[in-house]
Amino acid sequence: MPALTTNSDGKNTGSPADVPALRVVNLRKRYANITAVDDVSFTVSRGEIVGLLGPNGAGKTTTINMILGVLEPSGGRVAIDEIDIARNRALALKRANFAAVYAQLPGNLTVSENLRFFGLLYSIPGLRARVEELLEEFDLVRLRHTKCGLLSSGEQTRAALAKALLNKPQLLLLDEPTASLDPSAAQIIRERIKSLASRDRCGILWTSHNMYEVEAVCDRVLFLSHGKVLLEGNPRTLPGEHGSASLEDLFIRVAREPLSHDVGAEL
Repeated sequence: MPALTTNSDGKNTGSPADVPALRVVNLRKRYANITAVDDVSFTVSRGEIVGLLGPNGAGKTTTINMILGVLEPSGGRVAIDEIDIARNRALALKRANFAAVYAQLPGNLTVSENLRFFGLLYSIPGLRARVEELLEEFDLVRLRHTKCGLLSSGEQTRAALAKALLNKPQLLLLDEPTASLDPSAAQIIRERIKSLASRDRCGILWTSHNMYEVEAVCDRVLFLSHGKVLLEGNPRTLPGEHGSASLEDLFIRVAREPLSHDVGAEL
C-alpha cells in the first residue's frame, strides 16, 4: 500500500481523482493484554462499497470507532479523503458520516427537527433546502412533523440515512443498517445505498451479518478474524476461490477457524 502523501495540514497533495475516500494503514488497538485490531490496512475508493465482515468480537466495531475518531488507535493511521484524522480530526470528519441500527435519532424530536439539528452541527450551507431535498429523497415528507420515537423500523432507518447524508459525505460508514428491517424495506434501502455510491461517488464501508445482502451490495469484502484481515476479494467469487459453496459458508469457516499465520492460505 502506498504511503500517505500529505501537506502540513494533513491534506492530500495529489489530484482528487486519485484520492480514496478512506485509507487505513497498519491500524492497531490494544487493551491491556488484548489486541482488538492487529495491523489492519485497506482502502475504500470513491464509489466503492466495501463489506467489513467477521464474527462478533472480530474487531469490526473497534475499527469503525477508530475511523470515526471515537477511539484512539494504539498505532497506525486513518485518513478520510486523505486527511489524517489524528492531525486534523474536525476537517476529516466533515467529509464522513455514520448510520447504524443501534444509533437512533433522538426520539423526542421530529424528523425535520433532527435533520435541522444535525445540519447545524455540520454547518450545512443552505440547510433548509438540503433538509427538503433529503425528506423528498427518502420518502419522509409526510413524516416531517412525526417524532422519530414513533417511527417504524424502516422509517427510522430512512431518517437515519437522511441524517447521514446531510453533509454529502465522501465516506459513509454503515454498521448493520438494515438489521431490523423486513425484506422489502431492506431491499429498498440497499438499492438507495447502491445508487448513492454510483451517483455521488461516495465511498461506503458496510458491516453486516447478512451474507445475501453483502453479495447483493458490496463490490469487495474484507474478512476480519481476531483483529486481522484474513481474506479480501469480490464477494461473488471469493467463496469459490477458497473451496466454499457460498459467502455464508465461507463466513462460517472464518468464524470457526483458529487464528494462525497461514490461516488465510489454508482457507
